[in-house]
Amino acid sequence: MPGIERYSHLLKPLRLGGTWFRNRIFYAPTGLLDLTADFSPSFDHIAYFERKAKGGAASVNIGESIVCDFDPGDSRYNIIQLKDHIYNYNGLAKLADAINRQGAVATIELQHPGAASKRNGPDQLAPSDGPNPLEPSIMRHAMTEEQIYRIIDEFSDAALYAKSRGFGMVQIHGGHGWLVNQFFSPFFNQRTDRWGGSVENRARFGVAVIDEIHRKCGRDFPVEIRISGSELFEGGYGIEGGIDFARQLEGHADLIHISMGNPKHPGSSQFTHPGIFNEAGCNVPYAAEIKKYVSTPIATVGGLSDPDQLEEIIASGQADVVEMARGLICEPDMAVKLRTGREKEVRRCLRCFRCVGEMYESGRLFCAINPASGKDREILARHTLPAKKHVLVAGGGIAGMEAAITAAENGHRVTLCEKSDRLGGVLLCETGVYFKKRVGDYIERQKYMIGKLGIEIRLNTPVTPALVEEINPDALIAAIGGRNIRPDIPGIDGANVISVEEAFADPGLVKGKGLIIGAGRSGTELGIYLKELGKDVSLIEAQEKINQALYASKIAENNLVTVPGAKALEIRKDGVLCAMAEGERFFPADTVILALGVQPLWDELDALSSFAGEFYQAGDCRKPRGIMEATGEAWTAANLIGRY
Repeated sequence: MPGIERYSHLLKPLRLGGTWFRNRIFYAPTGLLDLTADFSPSFDHIAYFERKAKGGAASVNIGESIVCDFDPGDSRYNIIQLKDHIYNYNGLAKLADAINRQGAVATIELQHPGAASKRNGPDQLAPSDGPNPLEPSIMRHAMTEEQIYRIIDEFSDAALYAKSRGFGMVQIHGGHGWLVNQFFSPFFNQRTDRWGGSVENRARFGVAVIDEIHRKCGRDFPVEIRISGSELFEGGYGIEGGIDFARQLEGHADLIHISMGNPKHPGSSQFTHPGIFNEAGCNVPYAAEIKKYVSTPIATVGGLSDPDQLEEIIASGQADVVEMARGLICEPDMAVKLRTGREKEVRRCLRCFRCVGEMYESGRLFCAINPASGKDREILARHTLPAKKHVLVAGGGIAGMEAAITAAENGHRVTLCEKSDRLGGVLLCETGVYFKKRVGDYIERQKYMIGKLGIEIRLNTPVTPALVEEINPDALIAAIGGRNIRPDIPGIDGANVISVEEAFADPGLVKGKGLIIGAGRSGTELGIYLKELGKDVSLIEAQEKINQALYASKIAENNLVTVPGAKALEIRKDGVLCAMAEGERFFPADTVILALGVQPLWDELDALSSFAGEFYQAGDCRKPRGIMEATGEAWTAANLIGRY
């Protein structure tokens, strides 16, 4: 049975927030210590995580980063320091890019140690005063309301910084005795104000952290939170407490990751890091029990590596995501091997702890049964010749053309299918614009290369599962793009409403006074173009803050007016009614132009992902971004084909 059928639940895509994940296999955070002297990611460090992404994991978590500005104890990163250090600034961007371009979502775990910090002093902030119950030599200092809100800001600022570096998700460490867990646990939290006492009050800190991250980063930016499903020691909360915490997180977190215990308590280690005496999946029943009470997706973790067990966990509804660290250290190519029907080749973790031991001894993560582990830079640098494959590329836009060219240059037989009658995709509408001439030149260059390389082109041919079955390729690269975002507001289908692409392609469609909804890159560039053509046009933008710095001189030169904080409520024949901070405001317009961005074609992508062979995604169908991301992902995907 082909792997995609046998492991259909495990390999099924997942959506969290505004992000598409290619399967349910997530790489769990690990404490890799291979950093430079200034705590920048080394080349080996970057290669380590890139290797997990290349092997097919949907999310790759680089591990703990502390959000406060004092000694991080045993955490690898201090994100406050990273923000002020140019080498780390660039290093984190390189690390995120290495993960993202391999098709995974770069994730970082954010935490504050609170009373678990190794620094014993006035900075030993905690929910309550007194000795740390698990480490009596450490004195805790109860946080003031001001300190609580400051740390909430530190979490959200760290998340915004991580997003700016290219990370697509953050995980809040709300378990294992760190600060978020300390607030929720009645064992650590004896407060009597709004931050203690009831379940709702004790969960308030963690909920506030998530909500503030969403406020700063956008509701579509996914936030995962790791909690202890049970603290597993006398005086700590049990599974009922884990259920209570998860129920409070409902509607706030995008993914609730169920771990167990508190590593400061000796009995917890067999659950936080299950060893050879533990049953495989010993934590799964806790995740499954919590999942009964919430609709938020649930992740489970701990000693997992058997493919059939992973499939059963997802198929039976015990969890929505399986997270592995040691399982993917041992077999980084698990997802690729399962998809391509090579489950018998999958190495299964012995749980011998050699990887953990080596991490503390040498700062590297090796594996007893995978000699390539820990040598990731060497593996990635090998220039092996790929086995020749028949590659089907779905979509003839920027990503699809690059994927087809790169695959053909590697010696593969390539069929490129495009649903329209021309290659070039959405950017074709801009090729007649004088300041976009180079985009047109680039598209012509790509078309020339496609012809030179003898790539089979099928125009007017949308790629469907039926067509894939008919062509029967060895590998499929989906580059099917997206569709324009059209909010469900009255009047949006009116005759006076056109898209940004239509306006670029034919400015004559803009009659009378024009109003562009959306002041992002495409909306702003269109506004400048229309103003230079003598059109009476302005822009409105729902966001309060707009970054138009790149266009400042042209905006001033053309007197292009942009109104921020204006959310369209209704489009009428004579203009647009908007909600603003001061109340409703009407903007007169004869022509309304939508420049609200692109929505990925996730349903179509999900359908194609059932293909039983090498499967990759590139460009807007994965996540709408720019030309650089589209070509980078396409090039990377095409270079992976035939090398497994």
